[in-house]
Amino acid sequence: MALFSKIYGALGRNVRTGAIRCMSSAPQMPPCDFKPEPYQGISYDKAREVRQTKLNPGMFVYYKKPVMIHQGHMQYLWDVDGKRYLDLFAGIVTVSVGHCHPKTLKAADDQMKKLWHTTNIYLHPAVHQYAEELTAKLPEHLSVVYFVNSGSEANDMALHMARLYSGCYEVVGLRNAYHGVSPYVIGLTAHSTWRYNMPAGFGIHQAMNADPYRGVWGGKHCRDSPVQTNRSCSCAEGACEAVDRYIHELEEVMRYTMPKGRIGAFFAESIQGVGGTVQFPKGYLKKAFDLVHSKGGVCVSDEVQTGFGRLGSHYWGFETHGVKPDIVTMAKGMGNGIPLAAVVTTPEIGKVMAEALHFNTFGGNPVSCAVGSSVLKIIDEEGLQENCAVVGTHFLEGLAKLRDQYDIVGDVRGKGLMIGIEMVTDQASRTPLPADKMATIWEDTKEMGILIGKGGFYGNVFRIKPPMCVTKADADFALGVLNQVFEKHRDIGKQ
Repeated sequence: MALFSKIYGALGRNVRTGAIRCMSSAPQMPPCDFKPEPYQGISYDKAREVRQTKLNPGMFVYYKKPVMIHQGHMQYLWDVDGKRYLDLFAGIVTVSVGHCHPKTLKAADDQMKKLWHTTNIYLHPAVHQYAEELTAKLPEHLSVVYFVNSGSEANDMALHMARLYSGCYEVVGLRNAYHGVSPYVIGLTAHSTWRYNMPAGFGIHQAMNADPYRGVWGGKHCRDSPVQTNRSCSCAEGACEAVDRYIHELEEVMRYTMPKGRIGAFFAESIQGVGGTVQFPKGYLKKAFDLVHSKGGVCVSDEVQTGFGRLGSHYWGFETHGVKPDIVTMAKGMGNGIPLAAVVTTPEIGKVMAEALHFNTFGGNPVSCAVGSSVLKIIDEEGLQENCAVVGTHFLEGLAKLRDQYDIVGDVRGKGLMIGIEMVTDQASRTPLPADKMATIWEDTKEMGILIGKGGFYGNVFRIKPPMCVTKADADFALGVLNQVFEKHRDIGKQ
């Protein structure tokens, strides 16, 4: 109880029942000395009008009354009215070292004064320096890089390269995975909510997802996380039986769909991001990679959301699984918000791109590469990987206490500062909390000053992936907000 009081501050104890309850005062956001500039741009109402009449309706917005962001500084955002928010979604896991970090600003400004753009048909210092710095962060065999602008582009190229190199067109991904929405790679994104009624996914097959919480097998001893699911299972601690069962299902897909037992490639996120921060049982990816390699396939690790120290224990998500990928894709936090992505692979696989002409006009842009180089330095100099481990574990342990208290919190999972909270009608049934009830809780968190994402196949997972400079005080504030909101809506699953 002392720990709860310390974490939440605005909590009290009901003496008769011993239950933790909310006090009337709202949790207070940690102080910040930064002062945003007065807003003088387009009005909120005019922006809403333009949104409705001039922008494609496919560009959806968060919240009933969308937030109109004016300025950002590190882990905080300010709207046009001057209200401050703790950003726990980081521009969809993209702002890694902090909004408008002064060192990234300086790197961009210095480069822009010299050269904004020239394509890679010429040499320019920024792209070559950055390529050397980036590959130095990866295992030695991953030594050649091709720069692009987004995660979708990176996975698109990785799929192309893997098929060319392996000589096999057939590819396997996992259900619930998200790898982008370009016309070529949409077949790897196994969420019907992202799919249009168009031909897609030729030669792509989805295997059963190895999910210890919502999958067929798995439970409380399976995940590499400070917090385990409270779902019971027959596995002994340290020995996950679910792994071999899920691998058998993967092998069945290959057995019945691959030509003559061969496979072109296998794609996997280290932790599924859009899918709701889903973690695989320990050892699953290692056995999956070994199986694919035995069939002549290429293993692709999608690090778009899990790379650059976000998981805390390792710089890259694939390192937490003890695997050796043949291709790694990366984006998002790589540029701290500047469009920057890459495909890194072996020299042997990289050579296939020289078989015909291929070009990316903006890939390896001087300004993007200068910012990317500054991001690598900031992560190291400011100890942000360690911060992810310390603050992320603190956050997860606090969320686990909320799960133990509120029946609508079905699962808390993640590693470092990649965290998911799966909401349910009740823990016994694990029935996903309906969209309208999720929205009710979500709106309240926004009103109380925190911005979080949503994901999962059912849209019932709150996604917490803040800038990696977030502090324990920020985490405590967020925990206090979530506690009050969950207390307010503790019976929403029964309504």
